[in-house]
Amino acid sequence: MTLALVAGRGRLPPEVAAAQDVPPLICAYAGQLPEQLGVDITFRLETLGTLLVTLGEKGVTRVCFCGAIDRPDLDPSKLDAETLPLVPLFQKALAAGDNGALQVLKEIFEQTGFEVVGADELLPELVAEQGVMSEAWPDAQMRRDAARGEAVLGGLAPLDIGQACVIGAEQVLGVETRGGTDHLLATLPPETKKMRAILCKGPKVGQIREIDMPTIGPATIEGAHAAGLAGVVVDAGDVIVLEAERCAALADKYGLVLWVRRGGET
Repeated sequence: MTLALVAGRGRLPPEVAAAQDVPPLICAYAGQLPEQLGVDITFRLETLGTLLVTLGEKGVTRVCFCGAIDRPDLDPSKLDAETLPLVPLFQKALAAGDNGALQVLKEIFEQTGFEVVGADELLPELVAEQGVMSEAWPDAQMRRDAARGEAVLGGLAPLDIGQACVIGAEQVLGVETRGGTDHLLATLPPETKKMRAILCKGPKVGQIREIDMPTIGPATIEGAHAAGLAGVVVDAGDVIVLEAERCAALADKYGLVLWVRRGGET
């Protein structure tokens, strides 16, 4: 066993684990356990140093982070001896935006001798390929909105606040923040339902793909429908689509467009 999964919530961890020839070691953050996976090791931020030692002792050489994990708080009273030297790095990470925090986490593992691999490397067929996955196709307005969404996400990148936005009639109706895509879809203004708006999702500039690759799944399509959107647009080659066939079927059921768009495409 040379691979460890640091597994969070959602369908991604069990799919990645099931695709491996040798079952990986499953690690999970205490209180944020993955569904449908047995957990071998639980840890906290305050015991991360001990986790690193344990992984090395078990012969792990590669680590994959997959699934949703809420940003933890640091309780100094729970720090163990192996983790104390990491405190300055933790403080730097907790003060940074998402990308900055994940970069610090990646560096901690790499400096300890582990290779950090992305879920897309372990299961590349999950990465969305260019094309329209639904029966419905984007019309001229949706194509303009998608271009606007691309520009908005590019503009938000330096702020490091999210991977998605909702655009209708070339107006920004919402942007993803710490609550994630589900929260964005659940908190859109009422007029969204009248505007044939779309969800646009893609990586930020400098996205730490190995740890936080943008992902959608059936719940995203359900959420888009509930929000009254007309479509979901994701970046080709840069977004994981979980249960792609089911996503396409749901899009067809609700009359939504599901478009995997190449940047700059019109």
